[in-house]
Amino acid sequence: MSDKTITFSLGDESEQHMRLILTQVYDSLREKGYNPINQIVGYILSEDPTYITTHNNARSLIRKIDRDELLQALVKNYLIN
Repeated sequence: MSDKTITFSLGDESEQHMRLILTQVYDSLREKGYNPINQIVGYILSEDPTYITTHNNARSLIRKIDRDELLQALVKNYLIN
C-alpha cells in the first residue's frame, strides 16, 4: 500500500469546456423555473440525472462532464479566486 498523494491536473481547455456546459445547464434549469444551484448540487452529490432538465439537452450535456473533475475545478476556483 502506498501513501503517495495523487494529484490531478486539468488543462485550461478542459475547465473552459466544463464552464461552458455548466453555464448552459444552469441557464436551461433557470428557464424551466428550477433553482439551478440546488439542482446542480443534487446531481453532483447523487449522480442522479433526473435533477437536470432535458430542456435544451441539458441532461445530456452535464453527463459529458466527469463529476470528480468538476468538483476539483469548483474547489480550485473557489479557493484560488
